[in-house]
Formats: sequence, structure tokens, C-alpha cells
Amino acid sequence: MKDVFARLGSDLFSAILFLVVYLVTDNVILATSVAIAGAVAQVIHARIKGQQLNYMTYASLALVVGLGGITLLTHDPRFMMAKPSIAHFAIGLIMLKRGWMMRYMPPLVVETVPEYVTAAGYAWAVLMFVIGGGMIVVASTGDLKLWAFYLTVVAGGAKILAFAVQYVVLRLIVTSRRRAAARA
Repeated sequence: MKDVFARLGSDLFSAILFLVVYLVTDNVILATSVAIAGAVAQVIHARIKGQQLNYMTYASLALVVGLGGITLLTHDPRFMMAKPSIAHFAIGLIMLKRGWMMRYMPPLVVETVPEYVTAAGYAWAVLMFVIGGGMIVVASTGDLKLWAFYLTVVAGGAKILAFAVQYVVLRLIVTSRRRAAARA
């Protein structure tokens, strides 16, 4: 479980960094710059350590540098507010890749219920598309406080809830299958 959170934290590092710096400083340019620098530093650190980088890492880096660069160039707060929706749509597209979630699961789960892990991966893709759509609606209001609430509480809460539901469901299914296999 600890390994799963470490991988998720690694994949979401620059987004977390952006949000923390933005909430502390209320400065979009500074937060964007720090997130870009953090994403680049994270990839350089991983390469120096000899760690294998996957498509999620490279996609995250491309999104942070590309979208962050556009934010720095335009200084447009509406784009900045809509930017997470683009990231959610892009990540949702990446999550449509069959089996992407396998690397986040313990071996026991992957061996016991790979079809459910794949289905959960597709469910996460749908969640990213829904959150991205909601982000566009909220960004269109131009209300920065509503946007910050949606980004942190609604989007973050939906992901935490989805993770909890997925954990409980997979745990129940794995336990059930293991008991059935032991009886057989």
C-alpha cells in the first residue's frame, strides 16, 4: 500500500507542488514556474538514480512543461483555470490504455483479478473526463475561489472517494476469490 501512494505521489508531484505554492503565495506565475522546475528536476533525479520512467511520467512532464509554458506566456487566468481540465482530459486518454493501472496494484491483486484492475483503470479514465468537464464549467465562471474549491475539494474528494471504493471492492473480490480457490 505504501508503494502505491509513493507511485501516485511521484506521478502527481508537480500538480501537488503547483497547488501548494499557489495556495501559499496566490501567485500563478510563481506556482507554475515551481511546478515546471519540480517536474524537470524529478525526471532528472529519476534518470540519475537509474529508475525506469514510464509513459505516465513522460506524459505528466509534457503536460506540466507545455501547459505551464503557455500559462507563463499568456498570463491569462482563464487559461490557467481551464488548464487542469486539459490535463484531466489528457490523463483520461492515457488511462484508456489497457492495463495502465497494473503497476499500481500489489502482485496478489494483479494475479487474482486482472480483469477488475483493467475495468477500474477505465473507470478512472471516465472520472478524469467528468472532472475535466466540470473544471471547464467552473473555469467559465471566472471565479478563482470557486475554481480553487472545485480543484481541491470536489476533484480531490472525488479521487479520494474513488480510490476508497476501488480499494474496498478489489479487496472484497480478491478475498472472495482466494477463499473460493482454497475450498476447491
